[in-house]
Amino acid sequence: MKILVINGVNLNMLGIRERSLYGDQTYPALVKKIKAHAKSIGVQVKCVQYNGEGEICTAIQRAYKKYDGIVINPGAYTHTSIAILDALKSVSIPTVEVHITDVDAREEFRKVSYVSLYAFARVIGKGLEGYCIALDKFKEKTEGHGL
Repeated sequence: MKILVINGVNLNMLGIRERSLYGDQTYPALVKKIKAHAKSIGVQVKCVQYNGEGEICTAIQRAYKKYDGIVINPGAYTHTSIAILDALKSVSIPTVEVHITDVDAREEFRKVSYVSLYAFARVIGKGLEGYCIALDKFKEKTEGHGL
């Protein structure tokens, strides 16, 4: 199984931005964690990060017929981007939405998630471990029903 992990706007600033919310782990540390977990469960993974909405859409489109699943944390675009939702719908690749913080417990505007209208699962508020949980959800899905 091949999974594309897409991180959106400002995720490259992990370890620098709002440490009280996001912790002090850096983006490279996150990628290392994701890759180690993927290897431990027998999944191939590629991690990318883009600050631009169009770049995220392009990454989703390029995943078509190349990846079995997408794990996506679009950052703030979660709450604003119909384009990302449409890109996900256009490729029909099973998707898990991830957020490091519990976005549902934060500001009102963060409770809106366009991505959740497509994703088969959502992992929020679990810190960096949420990405590992997201990968596990693909394993559960394939072992239970197949992708």
